[in-house]
Amino acid sequence: MFTYPFEYARPATIDDALRLLEERPDARPVAGGQSLIAALKLRLAAPDALVDLGALDALASIGVNAREVVIGAMTRHATVAASNEIAAAIPALAALAAGIGDRQVRNMGTMGGSVANNDPAADYPAAVLALDGTVQTTRRRIASDDFFVGLYETALQPGELLTSIAFRIPSRAAYVKFKNPASRFALVGVFVAEFGTSVRVAVTGAGAGVFRVTQMEDALRQDFSAAALDGLSVAADTLSSDIHASAAYRAHLIPVLARRAVQLALDGQDGPADGWQIPYQQPSFMGQE
Repeated sequence: MFTYPFEYARPATIDDALRLLEERPDARPVAGGQSLIAALKLRLAAPDALVDLGALDALASIGVNAREVVIGAMTRHATVAASNEIAAAIPALAALAAGIGDRQVRNMGTMGGSVANNDPAADYPAAVLALDGTVQTTRRRIASDDFFVGLYETALQPGELLTSIAFRIPSRAAYVKFKNPASRFALVGVFVAEFGTSVRVAVTGAGAGVFRVTQMEDALRQDFSAAALDGLSVAADTLSSDIHASAAYRAHLIPVLARRAVQLALDGQDGPADGWQIPYQQPSFMGQE
């Protein structure tokens, strides 16, 4: 029987966690473990040490002021979903958290872990990008437009920990996703947020990472209505194809979901608590490019 030993540490302070990561360059921090533990089981990751951040209570916090919502990195999805403060300030963010995975995942997974992992089909990166988020780390502040670099890649450097994210409070916003019925990851998710004279539209699940759609932002800045997006599209050759959906199908979904998100925002809604419930049907052109 094969064994794959590694060392395990559960530091009580952020300084202790940083010291451990500095001493062991091959160590990996683990937050909720919803991605890393699965990768360990599949041998897709093999760190020589795990630094468990679960005891860092200082990183599990929620703060709201007139301009932004600040959420600590170790705050669980379920806590974000249940927060009355977040629901009052950015209801779309609370609804997004409520639609992540299943109840077990929401009770264990953390916002910081999800954002730092930067899975291309994760929900939180769309919120960070659309809500003009600022990522606070143990070393610096990083604007959302500079944070997401590529597939499972962020601007975080070795030994640098994400500690909190500040989300700008929009005048109105909504998130809509077409979810994989098994994993509840987004085949495509669109987050639309209006900030007075500016609009941000972020798409997750469709490419190698989360991205903004500037042509939609320009159209909505002139006229914040679902009709303003008529005729706009995203090129399929920039998107992903896999066993769940072709690039062409994802390209079709983006404007459809964007229009629904805009309409939900106009109606004063944030989206259903479990994500947009579109009946899943195998498209006839799936896999044909």
